[in-house]
Amino acid sequence: MQSFEVRGGKKLHGSITPQGAKNEALQIISAVLLTADEVTITNIPHIIDVNLLIELLGDMGVKVNRTGSDTCIFKADNVDVDYLHSEAYHKKSGKLRGSVMLAGPMLARFKKAYIPKPGGDKIGRRRLDTHIIGFEKLGAQFSYHEDGFFHLTTTGLKGTLMQLDEPSVTGTANILMAAVLATGTTTIYNAACEPYIQQLCRMLNSMGANITGIGSNMLIVKGVTTLGGCIHKMLPDMIEVGSFIGLAAMTQSDITIKNAGIEHLGIIPEKFQQLGIQMNFVGDDIHIPAQEHYHIQKYMDGGVLTIYDHPWPGFTPDLLSIVLVTAIQAHGSVLIHQKMFESRLFFVDKLIDMGAQIILCDPHRAVVIGLEREQHLRGITMSSPDIRAGVALLIAALSAQGKSIIQNIEQIDRGYQNIDERLRNLGADIKRIN
Repeated sequence: MQSFEVRGGKKLHGSITPQGAKNEALQIISAVLLTADEVTITNIPHIIDVNLLIELLGDMGVKVNRTGSDTCIFKADNVDVDYLHSEAYHKKSGKLRGSVMLAGPMLARFKKAYIPKPGGDKIGRRRLDTHIIGFEKLGAQFSYHEDGFFHLTTTGLKGTLMQLDEPSVTGTANILMAAVLATGTTTIYNAACEPYIQQLCRMLNSMGANITGIGSNMLIVKGVTTLGGCIHKMLPDMIEVGSFIGLAAMTQSDITIKNAGIEHLGIIPEKFQQLGIQMNFVGDDIHIPAQEHYHIQKYMDGGVLTIYDHPWPGFTPDLLSIVLVTAIQAHGSVLIHQKMFESRLFFVDKLIDMGAQIILCDPHRAVVIGLEREQHLRGITMSSPDIRAGVALLIAALSAQGKSIIQNIEQIDRGYQNIDERLRNLGADIKRIN
């Protein structure tokens, strides 16, 4: 298993361009199953999770033509539906939570689907209830088999009114993809409204779907009989953008994030500005100048700042790990409250071993007391527990004195494209070792 060897304490400089959005890619690529026509997708990130999903589609009989490093043409005109119930599919899809998103398109077009037990990050319980209840309301039946699959079938999906119990991004996407080919009108209330869901809606409409309410928490879908092909370009990855902002601050680096997709970032820049990080917005680029000190804001009544996750347009949970590590060298204190996943803060013990002042209050809350650069973090050997915590540890290692070893970097590779090479281009001392 590979590791990163990092020698920290170097100031970085230069420009970096975020990859295509991982979380958008998993649902957009699944949507190609909704049509037998060609679908061209550009700005695809070259990462483990996305490549595995594309490989799964190929195994199912979808023709995949890679015409460039970030472009694929898909044609799902001869899909082997029964492959989804094979041992090979079970084994491969179990590594990827995103494989659950194949269910909506398969139900809509082929009237049956199989959902494996979710894989992916070990960050707490990630239930499938929202997906399956939504499918049931559309007219599907399900059963759970001891082979580890949920079996879903339907004689024909029918539009309905539903209110989701939570604004799940993957749940909304899955139900949406099922509803576009259902008979009648489906209203999805308490729908997720993240930019990635907006992108999926626009893609489906370009294929001939009829979806209104895009960007709101009520999506209205008038079912159509068939969908055609389209060309779709994915957004820049907002999680990478936030990661690079935190990296620049922690390492006192002068970094420009090119083509950052600023209009789709919501309150992400504002949350980093609350940590005292300076940013200049030039067109669609974000310039973070080298900063000796940054001061965490307080509330107007003098209270300690709290940063917590919340469904869009609130702050994305995927960046709480980055905010936490960035606050380590700030002036002041901040409470990080991770509401959505119960195991996502357990990586802070590694940061404490590096010299950070962090109090883990419970599985959901941690207080970071800024070091104000009065002392440096020290390099240690550690292991990446999940994608986002892994990059937070990488940022800590790049800012630390001495050598750090980060093991289990496959977790990082699942979400960040060639991250070591791209960081070396900024001047980082990082290498991949076996």
